[in-house]
Amino acid sequence: MNQKRIITVLAGSAMLAGLLTGCGAEPGIGKSEEPVNLTVWTYYNGEQLDAFNALVDSFNESVGKEKNIVVESSSQGSVNDLESNVMDAAEEKVGAADMPNIFSAYADTAYKLDQAGQVVDLSDYLTDEEKSEYIDAYLKEGDFSGDGSIKIFPVAKSTELLFLNKTDWDKFAEATGADESDLETVEDLVETSEKYYNWTDEQTEEPDDGKALFGRDAMANYMFVGARQLGGNLFEVKDGKMTLNFDKEIVRKLWDNYYVPYVKGYFAASGRFRSDDIKTGNILAYVGATSSATFFPTQVMTSDTESHDIELEVLTPPEFEGGKKVAVQQGAGMVVTKGSDEEIEASVEFLKYLTEPENNTSFSIGSGYLPVTQKANDMVEIRKGGTDLPKSMDKVLTKAVETVNNNELYTTPAFEGGQDARSVLEYSMSDLADADRKAVQERIDAGQTMEAATEEFLTGEYFDRWYEDTLTKLQTYEG
Repeated sequence: MNQKRIITVLAGSAMLAGLLTGCGAEPGIGKSEEPVNLTVWTYYNGEQLDAFNALVDSFNESVGKEKNIVVESSSQGSVNDLESNVMDAAEEKVGAADMPNIFSAYADTAYKLDQAGQVVDLSDYLTDEEKSEYIDAYLKEGDFSGDGSIKIFPVAKSTELLFLNKTDWDKFAEATGADESDLETVEDLVETSEKYYNWTDEQTEEPDDGKALFGRDAMANYMFVGARQLGGNLFEVKDGKMTLNFDKEIVRKLWDNYYVPYVKGYFAASGRFRSDDIKTGNILAYVGATSSATFFPTQVMTSDTESHDIELEVLTPPEFEGGKKVAVQQGAGMVVTKGSDEEIEASVEFLKYLTEPENNTSFSIGSGYLPVTQKANDMVEIRKGGTDLPKSMDKVLTKAVETVNNNELYTTPAFEGGQDARSVLEYSMSDLADADRKAVQERIDAGQTMEAATEEFLTGEYFDRWYEDTLTKLQTYEG
């Protein structure tokens, strides 16, 4: 305990001083009759929220009761709702709630609050031994200054996997000889998606009405991780400033393996999330976060009156052939906001409780997120802690642990304007692909062939125009 904290506690009252002398409890926690009340805001919903709230209750009944800490958890809705509410609280807007002690945050939001002086650096609250227990890449995500600071405490992480409707895939595979190994590389995925389109097209009398095989949940992840696999790095960040490396050759390969198959109808995205597209039968497979596994449907609804059961298969996400082994690291961590010493220390107690291997494993099983410690990020440990581990979640976590352990993990570093720059990559290619696919479909419906309907969109000049437009938008966020 440092001298400043001792003085703060002793100055509180003689009784507290007596208690401090009489017992070896943690400073500032559980010393008064009034408990330390903590508020935690998250964006968890459904099974993820249930799993988190179960841990909150468990903490309150055990460590919280022992150390006189009471945690109250509140879901703020979506990630965007949470960010909006946190920013309103930080700016003390009229009608805004008080700032929570802890909130879930991605790096960009945490960075904004840190620049405003609202975020606690937790590095001094953990010993070197405690820090070594966590996966290093997860701690580094919250080190904005590069000096070992911890502005984001990792509690649950995710990566991306390929989720497959195995039931309907097997019909295609049996008829065509396709194999799950045909989904291992990005290039093979595109080729297999074309085969699936042609196979479904042949089953009807109408020409060029095949179905898409594949979709993606997060286009920015595809752009960032794909570029890293191909030897590039779109955003170089140092001291909070971004340098853009929008290499045209690399970006063209990203274009050829998403925009082109999308415009041709081999890829698709129509629902809010790709799990929605699985449910309606619009696609058979998608790449999405491990945490999306809890939303994977058990049935495909082909109409209001027709449906059939499906089985989930989980595969590692496709990578560019011959590229580097890189996978995305994502999932919000927890940010502790400025407060009293008691509140900060109580917050750290709660966060450490969440990430004890047994507790972290319990949350993983219930949510599809990954544990954040070295020990818990192992399927043997996960299965030990989850006697009721469902078969589907075992598949998900097995592939997720494999992906994390066998790849360089990449997450976009935080910088001013980073969230907006990421949005450019999220929507610039995907929105154009969607609009152009609709135009192609209208032309096909009017009697044009696929080749004629897509010709305009597949030229080098068309790519160049999109590239220059996107480059200009991204340059706004440099420096």
